[in-house]
Amino acid sequence: MKEWLRSIPAVHELQNHEQFESLLRENHLDVAPLTKQLKEALDQIRSLIVNGDWNGAIPGTNEFIHDVFQLLGRNIKNQFSYTIEKVINATGTILHTNLGRARLSDNAIRHVVDTAQNYSNLEYKLNEGERGSRHSHVEDLLKEITGAEAAMVVNNNAAAVYLVLRALAENKEVIVSRGQLVEIGGSFRISSIMEESGAKLVEVGTTNKTHLYDYEKALNSETAIVMKVHTSNFKVIGFTKSVESDELIKLTQSAEDVIFYEDLGSGALFDFRKHGIGEEPVVKEVIEMGADLVTFSGDKLLGGPQAGIIAGKKKIIDCLKKHQLARVVRVDKMTLAALEGTLIDYARGEKGVQNIPTIRDLLVSIDILDVRAKRFVTNLLQGTDDFQAKIFPGTSQVGGGTMPDVQLPTKVISLKHQTLTAEQVGRKLRTEFKPAIVGRIQKDEFIIDLRTVTEEEEQLILQALLQL
Repeated sequence: MKEWLRSIPAVHELQNHEQFESLLRENHLDVAPLTKQLKEALDQIRSLIVNGDWNGAIPGTNEFIHDVFQLLGRNIKNQFSYTIEKVINATGTILHTNLGRARLSDNAIRHVVDTAQNYSNLEYKLNEGERGSRHSHVEDLLKEITGAEAAMVVNNNAAAVYLVLRALAENKEVIVSRGQLVEIGGSFRISSIMEESGAKLVEVGTTNKTHLYDYEKALNSETAIVMKVHTSNFKVIGFTKSVESDELIKLTQSAEDVIFYEDLGSGALFDFRKHGIGEEPVVKEVIEMGADLVTFSGDKLLGGPQAGIIAGKKKIIDCLKKHQLARVVRVDKMTLAALEGTLIDYARGEKGVQNIPTIRDLLVSIDILDVRAKRFVTNLLQGTDDFQAKIFPGTSQVGGGTMPDVQLPTKVISLKHQTLTAEQVGRKLRTEFKPAIVGRIQKDEFIIDLRTVTEEEEQLILQALLQL
């Protein structure tokens, strides 16, 4: 072992090797960072030798030098590889939070790339030749789609809730039903956000039942907001009672200087109910009822980028735009471009909405999924004898904390390998292929749901399975 350690070439010797120069050119590196990587590679080898785990060539040989530079090349590749990478979502969960939620439409992607590559009129009025507002780029679209008098965008819906409460109810009371004090992803709670904002929470009703008279009793001169939180990530069933938005709107309209604010969470701009999917309220309907303010997410049912959208009465929105926190939670040009590209699809109507992957995946028919699944299994079994495959009815989830009670009928492909377990198949597909492929494991079967897979991705999955 000591002989091997003494035989490891010095760093300055390896710096003069042609492979060192080659790595400099190929990876566009300066000498200093590559030298640092070289030292770390040699330390790795020393540690492996000391522990008896070195499986490479004997130090002092030309083969050993080759192994050093092979290791160095792999280390460089790992260091300069992106940690955020493309993944094929074969789980069937459309808004998979762990996999990035909504995929953007082609229009939104093109608009983001064009905006990112160039200067833009982000805060500049081209006609007037003077400073403008970044809020203006999507406000007109949001007004048209939702029917609101005004709108603005912040970096996510939690920020939207916080800004509304801080700007409009600091040191004042906000009335909320106990059954709506929800916790969203990452243990963020409405009650905690309210506490941080400086608003005073007034809980009314019980977990399962809240009546209009509960709100009426709680109203007083200190009340700033009556808040309704749409429970988009869970359902309370059985012996329940809640107060509808239109009733709360009438109540606040009869009170002095009290705002009705509804946090719609998942933010449906498209009426999925017409297609028999869920019972999500459409933003435009709530605005038309007379709500003063609504907030909702951009990357859930809307199908756009992560954003928090605030829409409602112009007087209130103007107040929010001027608040100091508006700058803290504002969005960048890429988010605005992605949102604008998505909203333009909505403005085009039913045909435009079909361009949005989230909506397209939600509405795809069971017949189409059946045809695709049969084609996939036929192609797989024609190419290999290593798998047993069958198709059976299943359900897809919407995901992303939306429509928790909705199970979308689908056709799933169940795969069983001759020698590999389902866990091993899943691991290999995640770690040995680019892009990584993520499916579901059920008992000892690997499950693929093509609802969330494009036809191009379908071919990549097929090729990967044939190589296992």
